[in-house]
Amino acid sequence: EKPSEKDKERWADEAENLAKGVDVQTHRDPKVIEVQYEDGTKETLSDGDVVISAITSCTNTSNPFVMIAAGILAKKAVERGLKVPRKVKTSLAPGSRVVTDYLTKAGLLDYLDKLGYSLVGYGCTTCIGNSGPLPLPIEKGIKEGNIATSSVLSGNRNFEARIHPDVSANYLMSPPLVIAFGIAGTVIKDLTSEPLGTDNSGRQVFLKDIWPTNKEVLEVVKSAVSTGMFEDEYSRIFGVNKHWDALEYPKGSTYSWDGESTYIQNPPFFDGFDPKAEHRIAAIKDAYILGVFGDSLSTDHISPAGAIGQDSVAGKYLMSKSVGISDFNTFGSRRGNHEVMMRGTFANVKIKNLMLDGKVGGSTIYVSDKSEMSIYDAAMRYKEAGKPLVVIGGIEYGSGSSRDWAAKGPMLLGVKAIIAKSFERIHRSNLVGLGILPIEFMPGEGYKELSIDPMKPISIDIDDNVKPRSEVKIRYFSAADMLEHETKGRVRLDSELDVRYYKMGGVLNYVLDKLVRKAGN
Repeated sequence: EKPSEKDKERWADEAENLAKGVDVQTHRDPKVIEVQYEDGTKETLSDGDVVISAITSCTNTSNPFVMIAAGILAKKAVERGLKVPRKVKTSLAPGSRVVTDYLTKAGLLDYLDKLGYSLVGYGCTTCIGNSGPLPLPIEKGIKEGNIATSSVLSGNRNFEARIHPDVSANYLMSPPLVIAFGIAGTVIKDLTSEPLGTDNSGRQVFLKDIWPTNKEVLEVVKSAVSTGMFEDEYSRIFGVNKHWDALEYPKGSTYSWDGESTYIQNPPFFDGFDPKAEHRIAAIKDAYILGVFGDSLSTDHISPAGAIGQDSVAGKYLMSKSVGISDFNTFGSRRGNHEVMMRGTFANVKIKNLMLDGKVGGSTIYVSDKSEMSIYDAAMRYKEAGKPLVVIGGIEYGSGSSRDWAAKGPMLLGVKAIIAKSFERIHRSNLVGLGILPIEFMPGEGYKELSIDPMKPISIDIDDNVKPRSEVKIRYFSAADMLEHETKGRVRLDSELDVRYYKMGGVLNYVLDKLVRKAGN
């Protein structure tokens, strides 16, 4: 659904208030606490403070103009005596070694380093959730003071809890602005009229004082960036990292699965596949509701990519495998192990299940005994009892990254259908590809509008006669009168090929079936 003019006006007002340093939710004064580091140094921590400032992502760092601009801004900042506050965790992680080549040639890499933006590596870091831990005093201060901190990054993703579980807001911006806000130390400062800080003489320094001109940037790009740099770096992709080259790797045409590995396990996607079986589309009867979620539930909510928490279900699983907390790594790094990813499904620390009145965290109500437990544990109990599951969502279910595990995870948990007001385009396709039926509520209807009772089962009447985008009957119980009701939903099988995929239980089974049949002929 397109935003209304009223929505646009509200968003514009909130953006203006944010720039002025006004809390857009309650217009209260920002909370402020004092944190103390191990060396005795103290620093204030307040709502809106920047605790992560990262030049990251293959997207932004592939542009020499913005990277050179960041280097020039860093040079001017250092020359004026500006510094990044200690509470701000800084990093530089370009997507290519070419970036550090031309920054070095331009004499700018040292200035980035002096300001704190030191090279941490090449590739996916903060943008995918690999920001690493914050200093312990900062993490402790955020939790104890309930401080709404922020991150600024030159990445392309900023979904809730993706960058860091303790950071409330994440802002995407160009590399030079990342540094500017890192110096400012807060996002609730208007950098067009308020100073970044003071120089060595005590004079105020504004963003306009250190912002590079187009002419400055162009001159450095012309002198420091060349085609030969790219040709040289990409001609020697291998043989650069001795540690990587020294790794042992399996040989042969097939992979030998290691049952003890906590990174790669044989996935169960083809378990039970029978090439001789007759595939039919059957009704989904008496499915229990695993979770009810609001609008814009992102794929990061459904399947987080960031750090694995010590107290999470996935964390406890890793500890049971003798993996130390410091070696947990991230969900993104362990995506080859379905046991980890299943336990991370719907386990984002910021996700809100409306079955628990919007309580934050990956929990649900197990209907049989009305007990609260993790979504993973409940799903396993339902699976053991042979009960199918459904998930209910709002507008733009599955927005964000086209993360395959946001469909794989629910499928492995036993989810048979997602009923939502609308779906993000790619995620809808991924659901069909994993054999999960996407259904849209009819206009004006939804979980709240129909007063659906989440403690009662839902049935969906569908069979082999289903057509692309056809209507199906949904039977549910109303929390208003405790009676069973019927409504219709629109099946988001958008093509005949989608119907065939769904009939086969997903695209994996569809392709395997074709290969088996071809080999048989």
